[in-house]
Amino acid sequence: MAATHIHRDDNLLADIQARLESLNKSERKVAEAILRDPSAATRYSIAALARAADVSEPTVNRFCRGFSATGFPDFKIRLAQSIATGTPYIGQNIEVDDSVEEFSNKIMLRTIASLEKARQALSHKALATAIDYLIQAKQINFFGMGASASVALDAQHKFFRFNIPVMSYDDALMQRMVAAGCGTGDVIVAISYTGRTRETVDIAQLGRENGATVIGITSPGSPLAEVCSVVLGVTTSEDTEVYMPMSSRIIHLAVIDILATGVTLKRGTDYLGHLKKIKDCLKATRIPTD
Repeated sequence: MAATHIHRDDNLLADIQARLESLNKSERKVAEAILRDPSAATRYSIAALARAADVSEPTVNRFCRGFSATGFPDFKIRLAQSIATGTPYIGQNIEVDDSVEEFSNKIMLRTIASLEKARQALSHKALATAIDYLIQAKQINFFGMGASASVALDAQHKFFRFNIPVMSYDDALMQRMVAAGCGTGDVIVAISYTGRTRETVDIAQLGRENGATVIGITSPGSPLAEVCSVVLGVTTSEDTEVYMPMSSRIIHLAVIDILATGVTLKRGTDYLGHLKKIKDCLKATRIPTD
């Protein structure tokens, strides 16, 4: 039968359930095996799912392609993304009666799926532009409030190694004063998952008005994205207005790692000696291993 492709952002589980009656006999067995325990299916190898459904591995691959997946690994990522209902204020996909094994697996799988979605969405051109601005910066200021504050602090810990004045700020008043004091050649990195925090948007706009380059690590198309010089658009299905932030924070930390690595590589091999000197100064603080 001809495969009916769906949009990749649709709910995969709901689509499998809706198309159950229209699948051929073998593919229906795959669908039923997945629907019996979707969380377990995200941990299966293709061989394990084939055994659970009593079909061949090519049948499983054909089933996955019929739901717009490029293969079984891609299908499992989308399956994890589609498990998106849960207990409010805790985390998506988490239920009050989950065991430790169940909720820990769910958090790990959802984080993996969210990272993969972010990887596909990140613009390499925007990353390259942001890295160039960071290398040429006279000073770098990382701004983050709430859950984003820890990401800004992590960025400061990485970027101070580059012989560029760098600070992180989590207080709106300090951010506003720093933005007002910025000028041409200064870089502000504004971190906000929603991109809708009014103070963050106002402060980013203030920085731009005073000549600073503002790099936004935020949701594409958000109010913050609209006022930034460069936008590193990161997306995840996490609803931080109902659930506490989990995967969104991990994605932002990964973006900071990408930027720090890009700056290191652009500096060239001659700069590695400086990084080694910083590492070596910590050796005396370590308890030696046997």
